[in-house]
Order: sequence, then structure tokens, then C-alpha cells
Amino acid sequence: MADFKTHITTSTILGVGYGVAGYFYGQLPVETCLLAGGLCSVSGMLPDLDSDSGRPVQEMSSFAAACIPMLMLDRFETWQWSREIVVLAAAIIYVAVRFGVAEIFKRYTVHRGMWHSIPACITCGLLTFLIVSHQDLALRLYKSGAVMAGFLSHLVLDEIWSVSLRSGRLNLKRSMGTALKFWGNDSWANFSAYGKMAVCVLLAIGDPMLMQRYGYESKFGSYSAHRVIDQALRFAGIESHHEPQDETQER
Repeated sequence: MADFKTHITTSTILGVGYGVAGYFYGQLPVETCLLAGGLCSVSGMLPDLDSDSGRPVQEMSSFAAACIPMLMLDRFETWQWSREIVVLAAAIIYVAVRFGVAEIFKRYTVHRGMWHSIPACITCGLLTFLIVSHQDLALRLYKSGAVMAGFLSHLVLDEIWSVSLRSGRLNLKRSMGTALKFWGNDSWANFSAYGKMAVCVLLAIGDPMLMQRYGYESKFGSYSAHRVIDQALRFAGIESHHEPQDETQER
């Protein structure tokens, strides 16, 4: 299989091209293109979160834990949270990702399992769509596409490296077909992968910013997650300073 250097080099080159295309052909802001290029570059290592060594999990979880709260600033501003609440939410997200998500990957994934798959790639794209909330739908889709492109580059390279040329003949390694796939041999892993993807689809469809764009009010998706966070803060005796919508408007 391709090594770390090959994966990160490929996804970085792809990220540069992705950013340049967004700037010259999509007429997108330069800072958005730079961010998308960086997301594409880093996402080239996302599939290796299921690595047996544990190092990719540690490195990527630390990076994600630090970046996710910053990418969610638009959503925090939309919720009209105070700076204190934003800092508290960022700390909670950091701990949850750095230790919770990382521990789940260490315990419940196997290398070249369903995390190396097309459904996992789509799930990462949907999660990015939810995280990088913005009123401009095109910008959200552009950043989500960057993550999916980086993720997909890793899967494609793994499949390319599963083919070798020896003595003028093509030889297929046992790893052939274990990366760029839609399902694996483990039924439970397949169910879990598609279940997570389905949940992310529902959350994306129910996203309030997306619904409001088309003139709908949503009480599902990330709005529900926000209400859960609000209730948890109130339970802890902390006021979120979020102005709830009027009941008549919610209906």
C-alpha cells in the first residue's frame, strides 16, 4: 500500500489544484480556496484513522479537535452565543474528539475495514457540510467536496498500490478491492457504515440554515443538537444567551 509520504503528497497536490480551480473558475474568495485546499490535503490521511499503529488516530484526532470548533464559528454566531459559551463549547468538542472519537477508532475499527470505503467518504463529506456552517450553500459544498476529494485520493492510491508489475506481468495483491469499496465482508460493519451515513444525510437535510434557504423552518438536524446543548448548559447552571424563536414562528 502507499505510504504516508505518498498519500499526503498526492492529497496536497490535489488540494492545490482544488483551491486554484475554486478561485479561477468558481470565483470564490481566496481565503475559502486556501482553507479548502488545506482540508483536502489533510483529508488524504483520514482513511488511516483505522490504522493498527494508532499514530494516525492520535495525530488526526488532535488536529480535528483543534480545527472543528474554529470551523463552527459561523454556526455559533448564528446561535448568538456569548464568547464564554463558545469557549466552553470548543473545549467540550476538543475533549470529545481528542479522547472520545479517537478511543472509538482504536477499539472498534480494523485496518482496511469499512472506514476504507465510499460510504465512509460520503459520511466525512456530510459531517464537513454540518461543521462548516455558512449561509452560502456553495461555500459549504465546496469545503465538503475538498474533504471528500482528499479522502477519495487515499482510497484510489491504495487500490493502485495493490497492483504490481513483476516480470512483465500484472500481479494483484490480497489488498485489492479493500479500499475503494461500497461494502465489505462483515455484515455488522456494513450496517454500521451505512447507518452513520444515513444519520448524517438526515442531519444535513434538516439543517436549519439549509432549510431557511428554501423557506422552511426545521426543528430537526443540527437545530435539535443545539437544543440539547442548550438544555445541558442550563442543567449546569450556565445561561447560553440564545434567543429562542417565538412559538408561532416555530410552527
